[in-house]
Amino acid sequence: MNETGKRIKEQYSDTGGFTDHVFAVSALLGYRFIPRIRDLPSKRLYVFEPSTAPKELRGLAGGKIRENLIAQNWPDILHTVATMAAGIMPPSQLLKKFASYPRQHELAVALREVGRIERTLFIVEWLLDTDMQRRAQIGLNKGEAHHALKNALWIGRQGEIRDRTAEGQHYRMAGLNLLAAVITYWNTDHLGRAVSARLQDERDCPLELLSHISPLGWAHTLLTGEYWLPKR
Repeated sequence: MNETGKRIKEQYSDTGGFTDHVFAVSALLGYRFIPRIRDLPSKRLYVFEPSTAPKELRGLAGGKIRENLIAQNWPDILHTVATMAAGIMPPSQLLKKFASYPRQHELAVALREVGRIERTLFIVEWLLDTDMQRRAQIGLNKGEAHHALKNALWIGRQGEIRDRTAEGQHYRMAGLNLLAAVITYWNTDHLGRAVSARLQDERDCPLELLSHISPLGWAHTLLTGEYWLPKR
């Protein structure tokens, strides 16, 4: 839910971005949250009635969904989702509030129960859907490649922001984003020219391989420039 105008269908994340509240809010807002959960075999499933679960899954059931709590707070849950969808309050701000007092606030507890339902459904689907696992891995690799490019560009400060003011930090990050965008754009333009040249020369260029090409490489770029010193 950013200002780029892109309608994101699936959001990939590693274990650091995974909580039950995130699962709940993503599902209620109509987004597909696909985290790559570390130590997945240690995670427990939540069911409505543990006694009716198949005997093969009873050992994996970690608790019972408090369905009555969800029903009691459902109007407030819908109000919260409408607040986020309307842009009155960003989801990140509400999630921070829920995370700060998850046990004392009844709405936070109810949302956690919704998240446990969504997390259980996701784990079952993840184990059965190898294509989902592959998409998540590809998506996370793109994000890691983008971070790697920015780390390579950040030479002088070695990945540290030392500006004390928020304005200085903003300009520092904006400049880094601009440099990364310039390299990505240049790579994309020249990759397109290379493909067009091969097609024009009627050389082999399978289009199905283009999805495996990334414009985030920088090995061919002199990040520190070239210095020509006079002979004298």
